[in-house]
Amino acid sequence: MTSQSTKDGAPSVRRLVTASVVGNTLEWYDFFLYTTAAATVLGSVFFPSGGHPLLGTIAALAGHAVGFAARPVGGLVFGHIGDRHGRKAALLATISLMGGATFCMGLLPSYGTAGILSPLLLVVLRLLQGAAAGGEWGGGVLIITENIPAERRGFLASFSSSGMGLGFILSSLALLLAEQVTGDGFPSWGWRLPFLASGVIFLVGLYIRRHLGETADFEGKSGDQPERSPLREVLRRHPRQVLYAMALRFADSGASYIFMSFSLVYGAYVGISSTVLLWAGITGMLVDSVLMVVFGRLSDRVGRRPVYLGGTIGIIVWAGPFFLLLESGQTAAVFLAFVVGHVPIAAMIGVQPSYFAELFSTGTRYSGMALGHELSSAVAGGLSPVVATALLASTGHFLPVAFLTAGIALVTTLALLFVKDGREEVSEADCGSPQGVASPASSDATGASGACDPSDSSADGVSAPVS
Repeated sequence: MTSQSTKDGAPSVRRLVTASVVGNTLEWYDFFLYTTAAATVLGSVFFPSGGHPLLGTIAALAGHAVGFAARPVGGLVFGHIGDRHGRKAALLATISLMGGATFCMGLLPSYGTAGILSPLLLVVLRLLQGAAAGGEWGGGVLIITENIPAERRGFLASFSSSGMGLGFILSSLALLLAEQVTGDGFPSWGWRLPFLASGVIFLVGLYIRRHLGETADFEGKSGDQPERSPLREVLRRHPRQVLYAMALRFADSGASYIFMSFSLVYGAYVGISSTVLLWAGITGMLVDSVLMVVFGRLSDRVGRRPVYLGGTIGIIVWAGPFFLLLESGQTAAVFLAFVVGHVPIAAMIGVQPSYFAELFSTGTRYSGMALGHELSSAVAGGLSPVVATALLASTGHFLPVAFLTAGIALVTTLALLFVKDGREEVSEADCGSPQGVASPASSDATGASGACDPSDSSADGVSAPVS
């Protein structure tokens, strides 16, 4: 696949978007499968407790946090591979690691069979999942953003985020189906079926990615010497952008895992059936996945920051009502809580791919995006459901968790007062850099001389379309 055909040919763009969405859906199915199962069944299987009923769940969610702790490491490793050897090579590695780890989880013995070895092996596999997820997001985004014109970047790049939402939906449906089919056997062996099914999912995803071409931007740099240390270069050229990416990611990562994962814990605590909770979560995420694309398109028209700011404010406003509706225990109220709660999350996640890609230059983009995205994910996404469950266990009330959710969103809201739209930021960061971010067709816009015209479309952090 040539740069020309990818940039200008609509069929090629459609194939790339489809491949990105399907690949992301299959890989995030694996990652979210543990998160959902940890909130419902894995505590009793791997972390039995004879005391407080939430202790086993807290331990299982701690495994969730361990996976997030590995994500920055995976982001650095696969970001390095992606910036030096190509986006395709990194994505093939991430899906192989993720698929293998998830399949092996389905084969693990329970705590009753293997004792302490069982949870230890589960944590090791969760670390491998986390490392794979850390390299997945940036690569899945760049498959699209580095092949499309700037004026459609927000819209088309948002499809990569919708794949994450669809992965959550698929994993929840798989657990629901397994529970319905196996009945009373679900806690003992039925939960394993969705994990073992990831073996088939892995083969499908691997086939799709093996037939992907390299991105046009990376191909355009094939004549240049790759950075020996993309991480060092991104910290030298774009330290401010890395901090901005971390701050932008904080709200959606923390709030989404409270709404998706901790809500299952709280719902069970107040007596809502797991079936209602999972279906409400699936419905909310379906709305989320559709609205991501809507908000991505809106960001092409009004800018990234206004849309993102609307999302953070929405989380602050909805944090309290979300738990009030769950506390009512009424099915309609539960569905309303999830559906409305996912609207502001969609505003942020739908804009993230284009916003983040526009912060970094081509030679360090994979590493820069992965570093900012995954460091924040490890803190906000990994710890938020654990802290929320601990707050519930100690207070017995949702109010501290609502304040926690609003506080997480407030961090990003304040950061947005200082962050411009991505294209403005990277045009300033790359002025004077030795490499620049120009496309092959306009390499004289920034090149070795270090000259930079911020008004030039090729200096906005993602290469201009090849004409």
